[in-house]
Amino acid sequence: MEEKRILLAHGSGGRMSRELIERYLVRQFENPMLSLLNDQAVFPAPAQRLAFTTDSYVIDPIFFPGGDIGRLAVCGTVNDLAMSGAVPLYLSCSLIIEEGFLFSDLERILCSMKEACEEAKVQVVTGDTKVVNRGGLDKIFINTSGVGALADDNLMICGHRAQVGDKILVSGFLGDHEIAVLSQRKNLEFITEIRSDSAPLNLVVEPIIQQGLGQSLHAMRDPTRGGLATVLNEIASQSGVGLVIEEALIPIRDEVKGACEIMGFDPLYLANEGKLVAFVEGKKAHEVLSVMRDTKYGQDAQIIGEVVAEPKGVVYLRTSIGGTRILDMLATEQLPRIC
Repeated sequence: MEEKRILLAHGSGGRMSRELIERYLVRQFENPMLSLLNDQAVFPAPAQRLAFTTDSYVIDPIFFPGGDIGRLAVCGTVNDLAMSGAVPLYLSCSLIIEEGFLFSDLERILCSMKEACEEAKVQVVTGDTKVVNRGGLDKIFINTSGVGALADDNLMICGHRAQVGDKILVSGFLGDHEIAVLSQRKNLEFITEIRSDSAPLNLVVEPIIQQGLGQSLHAMRDPTRGGLATVLNEIASQSGVGLVIEEALIPIRDEVKGACEIMGFDPLYLANEGKLVAFVEGKKAHEVLSVMRDTKYGQDAQIIGEVVAEPKGVVYLRTSIGGTRILDMLATEQLPRIC
């Protein structure tokens, strides 16, 4: 029996659109605000300062080891909020679907989004669905926007606040996501399966703030496209400082290193979807590291370097063999449609 597929009429705004929304979206994300089915969500704002972000996800393939486009969309938006120290609260979800897309795949994606929302403790409260002609896009694209609240009015975590003497922390192994997606795209097989690290990083950040260490967090970023090297260069430039990184301390799995050697990639430029880079006041760095390692997604966290005064805007990498080289920003994308 042929599986049910999305039709253009499901994006018409009429009865079939309503059935799609009620049967699939509302059923997965049900909450009082979404169930009203208004064109907007009205919600309480529990703080004077809010964080807001938006992102679109066009990854290929849409299913990969360790996740799918749905989990990626939720975690990516949650993580952008968490990097400001905000507690993620509400998401929007807009789906742009190709005519002929399987309902079974749509339901699988929505189930994954629901599970990620439950883990991150956020709610989808509004959204939209559009259907385009077959060939008008590749399967499904997702846009998610998010709102979060900063409970501490004095908390200021942003890219221009890295300070001389700060230690640089990463929350775990780097490069897993891009290699996992590449292996699925190219039908590559490794002895040990490499899985995407897609995860909600508010579960790492919130305990640090709850332990009274929020003021020691000067800058944070999740190293997605462009990887660790690009994020480090961005922060060095924004803050007008230099960075010194110890290559031997950067956590990268042997499987990822091996894959990079085969394909000619540099693991420091690989995309991640469940890792963060934090610039932490030097004297508080080991306390923050300890709290981070006590969380589900920070168990492999490491201090990998420090902030120096000169030369401004430059990232130096001390290599494992004792040399030093400048770590530049990624000039071109290693792998398109990685998120």
